[in-house]
Amino acid sequence: MRLLVTGRDGQVATSLLEAGQARADAQIVPVGRPQIDLARPDTIIDVIAAASPDIVVSAAAYTAVDQAEDEPDLAFAVNATGAGKVAEAAARLGVPVIHLSTDYVFDGTKADAYVETDPTAPLGVYGASKLAGEQAVAAANPRHLILRTAWVYSPFGKNFVKTMLRLAADRNEISVVSDQWGNPTSALDIADAILHAAAMLHRNKDFAAFGTYHLAGTGDTNWSGFARHILDTSLKFGGSWARVRDIETMDYPTKARRPANSQLSSAKFADVFAWNAPDWRESAQAVVRRLVIGETQQARTA
Repeated sequence: MRLLVTGRDGQVATSLLEAGQARADAQIVPVGRPQIDLARPDTIIDVIAAASPDIVVSAAAYTAVDQAEDEPDLAFAVNATGAGKVAEAAARLGVPVIHLSTDYVFDGTKADAYVETDPTAPLGVYGASKLAGEQAVAAANPRHLILRTAWVYSPFGKNFVKTMLRLAADRNEISVVSDQWGNPTSALDIADAILHAAAMLHRNKDFAAFGTYHLAGTGDTNWSGFARHILDTSLKFGGSWARVRDIETMDYPTKARRPANSQLSSAKFADVFAWNAPDWRESAQAVVRRLVIGETQQARTA
């Protein structure tokens, strides 16, 4: 099973590459800039065709949520037009596309977890561009899995877990928003789920349950609760620690509005693919442990 993944250096792409190296049944082919640039649609079709994949994983995206407010054209070029071209390239080859989307397609006003059929209402440019990308992908390739996820972190790239560990090394107290709720989701788990789903698509050429799914960590928390778990785990493994002070969204103004509720129900994905994410605390502990122990080992050898 040969998977082409767009976004070579992203959290999910890097996690997929790592996971693929441990499996005999999957070959991961990451492609990114300058080889392929979603902001330049003319670079997409030929590169994907040349790789001859069995499945295309569309993971590349414009993810600078606040910056998108100042760069709407670029955000839509990458997240909508570019994503649609990736799906079109897969369709031309007659293969499925697995496209990653976001909780930001919702406005966060629902009281409980969002399901796939809930109305979308993005609050900002980033969410609107990702929603447009979902629509472009679905229009370009009927054999699509659109996977909405949320609060993604990993040992790779920039993310909330790494930010908390970095800040705790320099200060005694960190102020973190406590009135936004969601499902912390490890990119390592996302990679495992994608490989699980891809294997099913590869085995079953008559697979008929294409469409939109939610894929997030099991269990929910707020950002400050997530931060406390990260830092308590770090302390457990000999890493940095700081107190977490709860603040409200209004105390930490950002250019783009965030959904107050980003909880996603992954029941549909679990039902169709028989895969459930671990409890978010378990997955977060594994990533924090890896980061803290890795830093300790580097310090010892420096």
